[in-house]
Amino acid sequence: MYFMTEEQEEGGKKGRNDLHFPIVKDLQVHWRRAAVKAFEMEITPAKRIVAQIGETLILTCNTTGCASPSFSWRTQMDNPLGGTVNYDRTYSTLTMDPVSVVNSHDYLCTVFCGEKEKKEKSIKVELYSFPSDPVIEISPSLVAGGLVNITCKIPDVYPSDHLEVFIKKEEHVLHEENFFEDDSTDVETKTVTYLFNLTTEDIGKEITCVAKLPIDNMDFEPQERVTSQTLHANFGPQNTIITASPSHLLMEGDPLKLTCVTESNPPAQIVWRKHLADESIQHLIENNVLSIPHAHFTDSGLYVCEVINPVTNKTEKATVDIVIQGAPNITELSIEPSTTVQEGENVSIQCSAESNPPPKIIVRRKSDSAEMGPYSEGRIILLPSVMFLNGGDYECVAENKFGKTKSEITLNVEYRPRNTMISVSPATAVKEGETVMLRCTSSGNPAPVISWKKKVTGESEKIFKDATLTIQNIKSQDLGLYECEAYNKFGKEERVVKLLVQGRPESPDQMIQLVIGFSAVTAIAVPTVAILIYVSRKAKINGSYSLVKALRLKV
Repeated sequence: MYFMTEEQEEGGKKGRNDLHFPIVKDLQVHWRRAAVKAFEMEITPAKRIVAQIGETLILTCNTTGCASPSFSWRTQMDNPLGGTVNYDRTYSTLTMDPVSVVNSHDYLCTVFCGEKEKKEKSIKVELYSFPSDPVIEISPSLVAGGLVNITCKIPDVYPSDHLEVFIKKEEHVLHEENFFEDDSTDVETKTVTYLFNLTTEDIGKEITCVAKLPIDNMDFEPQERVTSQTLHANFGPQNTIITASPSHLLMEGDPLKLTCVTESNPPAQIVWRKHLADESIQHLIENNVLSIPHAHFTDSGLYVCEVINPVTNKTEKATVDIVIQGAPNITELSIEPSTTVQEGENVSIQCSAESNPPPKIIVRRKSDSAEMGPYSEGRIILLPSVMFLNGGDYECVAENKFGKTKSEITLNVEYRPRNTMISVSPATAVKEGETVMLRCTSSGNPAPVISWKKKVTGESEKIFKDATLTIQNIKSQDLGLYECEAYNKFGKEERVVKLLVQGRPESPDQMIQLVIGFSAVTAIAVPTVAILIYVSRKAKINGSYSLVKALRLKV
């Protein structure tokens, strides 16, 4: 019998058309019979398949050369199929979704074509389960120096009798275990544990679990799975130190930075405190860095960094003594009870200064003369029953090896008017038509207000409010007593002067009445009587008396 390929058939057609060969009927019949395919079957995938449990597997039984085939699926040991069968004209499928342990069989597909033709083929399904990487568990709240329990779990392994597990620290194998004697017939999670003593050198190193599932004549990937975890043990705090920048000894005004460094896991809580002079403790900040932009003398002292690990329940402290040096600063210069006092009060002048080393302090009366007045090589001057002469400027001088500082304050002592005096120019005895100037001076604090009065028929008449009274073109009616009054809120003081207008001779008795008196109103009688006696005697002896000479003698 002769069979022709499709290419040959096409070439024959072309040759016949080109050469005009006659068509042979018997040859066409033989060609058509050769084109009909023989009855065949096949199973896909191939004769042997490796599938992972949990996935989907489809076996296909396919036929050719049979118009109406019938299919049959079974296992070699007549076990349940463990899947779903479907038919579609020339092929049939067996679907296992998901694949499980019960699907580990040889599957046989039988195909019938009519009543006489039958064909069958088998396929071996081999299963494994190695779906995910190992899981490492390290006992919680690890503390350096304690025992560490490492657990390595390999999920859903099958067949487990091929499983090998290694626990490693870095590249060093700590523990090795296999399950070659395991008789499990289903998917299982296998666990390997290892206990070892943790040291501080172990912290930060890698713990690795390596799981291997090598099965002869089974080609699948991966056959090795690896998981690593870093050792993070809880420890500390330990080796706590404080660094002071630029130094623990620095000048006032310099920046200061204190850094607290410790070793702790988890990170420690840090609290800064300072021991004060009164032995109390001042809470500062909760941070590892304490910054003071401009250090002051008051920043000197003992600083404490306290670190706390709440997991290990341990606390550690570090201290540093900070010393701030520099020239003195006067922190206080005050007067008690006030900078303004009344004469007779008790007064204290106090000065305080700070520096390192401690300053020498002097409080004194400020003066340009050699006589300084009140002076104290200490922090205070006491002025009991203060006098108006004690008023003025006082200074505090603070000095150490780095420099000197001064500060001033004024003491204001208030008192009633005193030392009131009258001066007359050109003289108290003047001629008619002349000009006379009366000037009144007085001391007091606040400054006294001065006014002039003229005695008229036993009464005083206020005529002028100023220290200087000027009478121009004086006349006889201007003679008489003139009173100066000095006044402030604490009291007053008065003085009088009598003006005499020259122009005609006077009898001795009249001369006695024209004597000029300078005295206080309250004390005028005694000096006046003495002057009158003296003048009377002179008049009797000489027969006359010079008023000008008498006045000059009095002055």
